[in-house]
Amino acid sequence: QVQLVESGGGLAQPGGSLRLSCAASGFDISGYGMGWYRQAPGKEREFVAAITSGDPESKDYVDSVKGRFTIARDNAKNTVYLQMNSLKPEDTAQYYCAKSHHLWITRLISTYDSWGQGTQVTVSS
Repeated sequence: QVQLVESGGGLAQPGGSLRLSCAASGFDISGYGMGWYRQAPGKEREFVAAITSGDPESKDYVDSVKGRFTIARDNAKNTVYLQMNSLKPEDTAQYYCAKSHHLWITRLISTYDSWGQGTQVTVSS
């Protein structure tokens, strides 16, 4: 049974940092692309970042987080991370981890077949 469990969310001040973790079980993440999405109240779920399987791996980021967020994977721990630096109030959202159908990634929600329950990130002074 595929399961994704996010953690690491919370309250951060503008300019602060948080690191989100996504612990996977029921499958080996080394064979799949993995992504992070977010959804703010009243808005659609938005692509944030994704990372392919394989070596070398490829990464993709939405423009609004480039240079501030970093996605990484630790295949030995079966865990994906999202390091978020220089946080802004507009980063406030529920963040979701997702597993791709394949080893590659896209920004389309339909590419991902399993989702976590989400972790809340609030950026406020």
